[in-house]
Amino acid sequence: MSAELIILVLLIGTALAFDFTNGFHDTGNAMATSIATGALKPKAAVLLAGVLNLVGAFLSVEVAVTVTTSVLKVQDAKTGHLLSGIDASMGLTIIFAGLIGGILWNLLTWLFGIPSSSSHALFGGLIGAGLAALGLSGVNWSGVFGKVIIPALAAPFIAGLVAACGTWLVYRITRNVAKKRREEGFRWGQIVTASLVALSHGTNDAQKTMGVIALALITTGHLTGDVKKDGLPFWIIFSCALAIGLGTYIGGWRVIRTLGKGLVEIESPQGLAAEASSAAIILSSSAAGMALSTTHVATGSILGSGVGKPGAEVRWAVAGRMAAAWLITLPAAALVGAIAYWLSYGLKSVTDSQLIGDGVIFLILVALSGYMYWRAQQQKVDSSNVNADWDDTTNSVVPAEERKTKEVKKPTASV
Repeated sequence: MSAELIILVLLIGTALAFDFTNGFHDTGNAMATSIATGALKPKAAVLLAGVLNLVGAFLSVEVAVTVTTSVLKVQDAKTGHLLSGIDASMGLTIIFAGLIGGILWNLLTWLFGIPSSSSHALFGGLIGAGLAALGLSGVNWSGVFGKVIIPALAAPFIAGLVAACGTWLVYRITRNVAKKRREEGFRWGQIVTASLVALSHGTNDAQKTMGVIALALITTGHLTGDVKKDGLPFWIIFSCALAIGLGTYIGGWRVIRTLGKGLVEIESPQGLAAEASSAAIILSSSAAGMALSTTHVATGSILGSGVGKPGAEVRWAVAGRMAAAWLITLPAAALVGAIAYWLSYGLKSVTDSQLIGDGVIFLILVALSGYMYWRAQQQKVDSSNVNADWDDTTNSVVPAEERKTKEVKKPTASV
């Protein structure tokens, strides 16, 4: 087996690992409000979301086409061949480094329970690696602005406006209905709308990983450059669908808690309005091939549901922290992607082995991922405490009781 083939296999495995993190990082987009209102039990919610994410991944390839053509400028738009000055070795390392940037940012924001964009983490990593390898000419700036940046800026505001109007309308129409009856009725509706969000998440986010794997296979000559015309091999679609479905089933409880409890104390009419808004916008963007951040849409919808309900309290401090994370996601992931590329390239220059360079950055990824997982287990958020009361004094994703338990267990010095 050649070094290039080993690296390609490692890259595909890493891409599926990103897809898996995307699944559990973004479970909250679909199910946070349904879990918070009691429409679905936590474990039933993530199981339903996992299945529907898997199904959604099979519905189209428009977003995958965007990833292969609108982020990096490594192939000729007409022929699909690599541009002059770019060989398979460089192309694979760029994609590998970009994935590392995306995964590490995903895990870091998950650790702190921040619903940041997995999509922008991936694109940021790829852009950073592309800049490190090829300079400004390595990035398709028109595609990035048209398909990534502009939707990122517009989506949360549009989602928030739609959800706010929907929430106000729902409460207006049902103002004479008893609160208990209204809550029970809308919980059933939430199951439908949450399912639509999960399905739409699969149509959008799973395709991004399909696009990354396709780009790697185009780089090595295993796939033609025209994904829209020729489609994708079934094994790519199936493996990405399975990875995001399994990741969703694991349940990103920390992010679910922030979206369901940290932003707004949400009721079922608000949850239905927020989910319906999210589903409509995500499905529309997938049909248009826009690599939209489902996290931005879901968060904007939840905030809108808080604004639209008279007397509702929105925790703007939590929202501000999330907005700050959104702003730095692209540049932070890009920096990690660039560092990963430079490290791999430097080791290749010293050892004359691409396998050593890419192998070292892969091992660093594994080590840092393992450390962040270990840190998360020290103050665990899971299905048993995901709906615990939010602590307004700290705005920490870890429930107050969990923090107190850990503090009691810490050994104290004898006096």
